[in-house]
Amino acid sequence: MNHILEELFAVIVDRRENPRPGSYTARLFAAGEDEILKKVGEEAMEVILAAKGQGDERLTAEVADLCYHLLVLLAARGLTPADVEAELTRRRR
Repeated sequence: MNHILEELFAVIVDRRENPRPGSYTARLFAAGEDEILKKVGEEAMEVILAAKGQGDERLTAEVADLCYHLLVLLAARGLTPADVEAELTRRRR
């Protein structure tokens, strides 16, 4: 996994375990899985819209937002990016 993704996931897990006032990530965890899923869906739609005509810069930003929310979802479920990596490795064989 890329170093920045490792760092980001570590921060996400820290916010889950040690919520900080004003933290968007902590607010997502406090709101629960349904809210996290809602954000994943919203961000996925924004990726599609960006890809359909908002330019590469916007697409990159929206993919970053989607990745972040997917990492929050994994952390909320007690999963890690390593679990996803293992599944991708399994599929490659």
